[in-house]
Amino acid sequence: MVFSRRTFSAIAGSTALGLSLGGSAAELARAASTAPTGPAPRPPVADGAAHTVGFDRYSLLVDGRRVVLWSGEVHPFRLPSPSLWRDVLQKLRAHGYNAISIYVSWNYHSPAPGSYDFTGVRDLDLFLRTAAETGLYVILRPGPYINAEVDAGGFPGWLTATEGTARTSHPTYLRYVDEWLTEVDRIAARHLYTRGDGTIVLYQLENEYADHVTEPAGRDYMAHLYAKVRADGIDVPLFHNDKGRNGHWAPGTFDTGGEEGRWLYGFDGYPSPSQPPPDWGYFGAGGVKGGSTASPATPGLLAEFGGGWFDPWGGAEFGGQGYAESRRTRDAAYERRFYLTNLANGIKIHNVYMTFGGTTWGWLPAPIVYTSYDYGAALDEARRPTAKLVPMHQLGQLLGSVPELAKLDRAADAADEGTGAGIRAYHLVNPDTGAHVHVLRNDAADESVARIALAGTDVSVPVPGRDARLLAAGISLGRRTLRWSTAQPMLRLTTGRQDIAVFTGRAGDPSRTVLESPDEPAVTVLGGDARHAYENGALRIDTVLGGLTRVLVTGGGVTAPLLLLLADDEASARLWRYDTPSGTVLVRGPALLRTAALHGSAADLTGDTVEDADLEVWAPRGVDEVTWNGSAVRTRATRSGSLRAERQLPGVPRVTLPPLTGWRRRWENPESAPGFDDSAWRTADRTVSFSTTPVPGGRPVLFRDDYGFHYGDVWYRGRFTGAAGAGSVSLSYTAGTQGLLMAWLDGRPLGTHRMPVPDRKTVRQGTWSAIATFPVEVSGTGPHVLSVLVRPMQHDMDGEADDAHKVARGLTEVSFAGAAPVVSWRIQGMTAPDPVRGPLNHGGLYGERKGWHLPGFRDTGWETAALPRGDRGQGVCWYRTEFRLAVDPAVDASVGLTFTDDPARAYRVQIFLNGWNMGQYINDVGPQRTFVLPNGILRTRGTNTLALAVLADGTTPSGPGEVELTLLGSAAGGVPVDTVDSPGAQPG
Repeated sequence: MVFSRRTFSAIAGSTALGLSLGGSAAELARAASTAPTGPAPRPPVADGAAHTVGFDRYSLLVDGRRVVLWSGEVHPFRLPSPSLWRDVLQKLRAHGYNAISIYVSWNYHSPAPGSYDFTGVRDLDLFLRTAAETGLYVILRPGPYINAEVDAGGFPGWLTATEGTARTSHPTYLRYVDEWLTEVDRIAARHLYTRGDGTIVLYQLENEYADHVTEPAGRDYMAHLYAKVRADGIDVPLFHNDKGRNGHWAPGTFDTGGEEGRWLYGFDGYPSPSQPPPDWGYFGAGGVKGGSTASPATPGLLAEFGGGWFDPWGGAEFGGQGYAESRRTRDAAYERRFYLTNLANGIKIHNVYMTFGGTTWGWLPAPIVYTSYDYGAALDEARRPTAKLVPMHQLGQLLGSVPELAKLDRAADAADEGTGAGIRAYHLVNPDTGAHVHVLRNDAADESVARIALAGTDVSVPVPGRDARLLAAGISLGRRTLRWSTAQPMLRLTTGRQDIAVFTGRAGDPSRTVLESPDEPAVTVLGGDARHAYENGALRIDTVLGGLTRVLVTGGGVTAPLLLLLADDEASARLWRYDTPSGTVLVRGPALLRTAALHGSAADLTGDTVEDADLEVWAPRGVDEVTWNGSAVRTRATRSGSLRAERQLPGVPRVTLPPLTGWRRRWENPESAPGFDDSAWRTADRTVSFSTTPVPGGRPVLFRDDYGFHYGDVWYRGRFTGAAGAGSVSLSYTAGTQGLLMAWLDGRPLGTHRMPVPDRKTVRQGTWSAIATFPVEVSGTGPHVLSVLVRPMQHDMDGEADDAHKVARGLTEVSFAGAAPVVSWRIQGMTAPDPVRGPLNHGGLYGERKGWHLPGFRDTGWETAALPRGDRGQGVCWYRTEFRLAVDPAVDASVGLTFTDDPARAYRVQIFLNGWNMGQYINDVGPQRTFVLPNGILRTRGTNTLALAVLADGTTPSGPGEVELTLLGSAAGGVPVDTVDSPGAQPG
C-alpha cells in the first residue's frame, strides 16, 4: 500500500467512545493518541529478530503497525497426525486467515501428577513451529481450564481425586496449576513473536471464568495466573474471554502486579443464526455489558465467535441431521452477516470457533458430545474446504491488504442513512485517510435494495435476504484511489509493473466501480464484458459480475497501470495471494495454493487440484518460469501481466478403496465368571473421597477415579455371603451422557441399564445418575460373585467452577432387597497409559487390557466371521481384520469408516485403527455413522489393522452391520505425511 508522508504522520482524532462507557481517565488518555493508518506488517515468521506486540483502542500493533487478527480456532489434539497440522494451517492461511487460536488440553498431556508428555501427537513445540513456518500468528490458550467440549473441560483425570475447589485460589489446586503452566510456558516462551522465535502474539488466562468474580478466591486466582505466566517469561499481551458480555476481568478488575497496558478484555459470543446479529461494540447499547465497550481503551476482542455449534448424542440440536445441518444454518451468508456486523462494531481481534473442528478421538470428548467435532466448520472434519470458506477468503484478503479497515470510527452520520426494507446500515470512517466503509445487512428473508450515499453519490445496492455486503469509498488501490464501488473490495497488491485490485460479489449482480483519475486514462477490457466512461475526474466501470472480468487502466496522470479484476464469488475463491520475501504473488485457478517461493526467475508453487484447473501467475518483475508441485509448467505471457499455463493442471486421479473382509472375532467378559481370578485388582475399601458425590454412610467408596481409573470402562466384582431371601439388587451409578451398566450374578446375566438419550432440554446435562434394579435368585449361603461392567462415559466439564468434574463416575452404592450382605469389592479399569497413544486411548475392557486392539496381536485362534452380524447376548465381542491401501503418493485421500445397520439394534462399538481409539459408535442413538481415519494413523500405502469392540445389552440382535471404508474427499497435492508411531502388541 502506498501512502503519502502526511498520511503516515497523521494523528487520530478525538476518542470515539466517551467516558460514559467506563474505563479510567488514564486508560482513555492513553487511547486518545493512537498509531497512524499504514500498511500491515508482513506475515510473521520466526526470524530471530525482536518484535513488539502491543495495542491501542483500535487494533493490535505489531512493530507499531496495525493488524486485524482474523483468526480461526484449531485444536492440535483433535487431529492426531502431526503431518496434517501443516495441511490444515496452509488451508487456513490460503483462505485469508492470518492467525489461529489453539487450546492446550491439560488432560491430553498429563497421565499423572508430575508426568507430562509433549512428544509425538502431543508435540506442541512442533505445532507452533509449523504455524510459524506457515506464516500465522498464534493465540495460545492453555487454560488451565479450557471447557472445549473435552473430558473434564481439559482437567486431567487425576485432578478429580485431589482436594480443594478447582478454579479458585485453593493452594493444592494452585500447586498443580503451577506445575502445568511451567510445562506449557517452557514451550510457549520459545515461540513468542516478541523474541522472534515463533509467532505467539496473545496468551489467554483461564477460560470463560464467570464465577467467584467478586470473591477473593477468584480475584486472587486470576492474579496468581497473571503473575505466574509473567514469571515464566511470557511477555506478549494477556487476556481472558468473558463468558458473555459481563465486563468480567476487564482491565483494572484484578491485581496485575502494577503492570498496565498489557491486559485485554475479550468475550465470547454464540448468537443464534435465526436472530439478527447483535451489536457488541460501536453500534450497541454500550457500557460494561455492551461487549467491547466494557474496555474502551483496548480493541474489540471476540475470543470465540460461533463458526458452527456442537451436536449432542442423539442429535437433538440439529434434528438428527448432524453437522451438515449446523453448517447449513451457519453458512456463507451467516458469516457475511454476522462477521461483518462484528467488524463494523470495532471487533479487530476476531476468532472463529471452530474453523477446523476435527475429531475428539478416544475418551477425550466431554460427555455431551459424540466423537466427531466437525462443528459445521468452514473446514470439515475430513479437512475438506466447504462453501463457508468463500466469505472468509474474501474478508481475510481484504483485511490483510486494505489497512484503512484496521482503524475505523463510527461516522457522524451513521444513524441517518436511508435504507430499504429490512436493511441495517453501518457507516464507518478512517480518521487518518477519510476512507469510508459501509456494511449493509439485510435481516429480512427476501432480497432488499439498500439506498445509501457513497462519496456523495446516491446509489442503490441489492442485498440478498439474511445476508450482508461491505462497500468502500476512498480507499487506496495502490497508486490510484477508489472513489466508490458497489462491489465488495477483496484485495489489492502491487506486483510486476502494475497494481492489482480485486472486487467481488454475487454472479449476476450489476456493479459500478468509480476511480479517481486527474486525466482521462486508457481503458482496455481484457476479459469479460464491461463498459466505461470518464467524466469530471472520475473513471466509471460498469459490469455484470460473472466469472472474472479484467479491466486494465493506464495513464490518466498516474504512473503505474491498474489491473482491475471483478470476480463473482466462485471466481474469487480461486484467487490466491501469497507474500514472499521477494515480493507478492497472485495465483488464479487451482483448488488451493499452499506455498509460493521465488528463486531467481522462477516462481515455485505448491498446491492442490480436484478438477482440471487453469494456472495463472502474477509475479514480481524478472519472473518468467513457473513450477507446480515440483514440475515445470509451460506458460505464455498475457496482456494482464501474468504468466498463464498453456495446459490445465490435471485433477485428482481416481481413488479405489478395498472391501473389509477376513474378519475374526472373539467374545470376552471372563470377568463375569465366578471363578475369574481378580486377585491383582484394586481393593475398593476407601471410606472418604474428594468427589463432590457423597459417600454412602457405612459403605465403601466405589467411585472409579478414587482408585486411579479415569478413562473408559471399569469392572467391579463383589463377593458376599448370607444373601438368602434377597429378591433384587439395586445398583446406583453415575455416568456421563449415554453411560450404561450391565451386571451378572454368579456368571448369569442380570441385564443392562442405559442412561436416556438427551432431548433439547437436556443436551447440556453432562452428569446422569440412576438406580438399576434387577431381580435376583440367591441360592445357598455362597460365596456369590456380583460382576458389574460400567461404561461411565466421561467427566462433566466445570463450566460453573463448582467442581462438576469431580462428580463420581461408576458405581456409587449397591444394596439388596430382602437381605443385607456385606460385600467386599475389587475394581479394575484401564492398565497403564499407552506410552505413545496417551492416557485417553483405552479403558478397562478385558480385550484392551490384553492388547486385542493393537496391531500385531496374534488372533489366529479366533473364529472367522463375516459381516453383517445378528448375534444376541450381553457383553463384549471383538472383531479384527486387516486391509491394505495403495493410494497414489501424490494424492491426499481422506478416508472414513462407515457403519450401516438397522437403528433399532442396540449396540455400540469402540473403533481402533492400528491401535488408536478413533471413537465410539452407538448404533441406536447416532447421529454419527462415519468416522474419519486420519492419514498418518491410516497407512494410505500399506497394511492397517482394524479392531472393533462391540458392546451389546442383549435386548436386540447386535451387529456390526455393514462396515466399509468411505472416500470422503481427495485432491492431487496435499502435504507429505509421516506415519504416526503405532506400536503393536508385545510378544507373550
